[in-house]
Amino acid sequence: MLTSSFIFLKGIGETTERTLWHEGITSWDRFLDCQEIFRFSSARKIQFDHELRLAQSHLGNHNSAFFARLFKARDHWRLYDTFRHNTAYLDIETNGIPLPYGVITVVGIFGRGRMTTLTQGDTLTSTRLREELEGYDLLVTFFGSGFDLPFLQAKFPTLSLVQPHFDLCFAARRLGLKGGLKAIEKELDCPRSPELDGLSGLDAVRLWEEWQNGQEAAGDLLILYNQADTQNLEFVANTIYDRM
Repeated sequence: MLTSSFIFLKGIGETTERTLWHEGITSWDRFLDCQEIFRFSSARKIQFDHELRLAQSHLGNHNSAFFARLFKARDHWRLYDTFRHNTAYLDIETNGIPLPYGVITVVGIFGRGRMTTLTQGDTLTSTRLREELEGYDLLVTFFGSGFDLPFLQAKFPTLSLVQPHFDLCFAARRLGLKGGLKAIEKELDCPRSPELDGLSGLDAVRLWEEWQNGQEAAGDLLILYNQADTQNLEFVANTIYDRM
């Protein structure tokens, strides 16, 4: 989808983009191959060609941060297929208290087939978090733009998240999917293990409190809950992307 996108060019919106596709101009290469396109002046065509070649150069260098700046946040979903192989699916749990007093209890990161769990008071440090995230080209969350990322950046001010961010919550709304992550998982037939079925963010808060009071089983369940939240983002992202 990335190399079929033209909406980052000034003056081109989704309607004009669809018209270009209908006319057979379905990729950057096809646009560049055209000597002229009747709807654009020669000067605009030259400028657009320059911008497309610049985008191709950054894509060739795997510079996903360039595209995070180039595209509006609502359009970062277009980058998913290109950078899917190096995407970090991210989900956090907190103690239920909002910023600035809330505490991040667990951070789950799933990418390249590997699950990483960082916990408050143990492995969750600024250095470790940076090391885990900096090598990924794209982030996927569910409502991360309103919760996970603001929390992370408030609690770890030196953390630099320059990657594009595919927020499934808003993409789901555009498709008419309603509710939170668990409701959408059910609608998309994404199963959870029986021991996790019915657990919510409120339970994650309770489990953290019980864990801090010495109940190790609560900690184990909290980590399993976060891992399910995190890993299921991949299934949801794949399904939503295919429907966009």
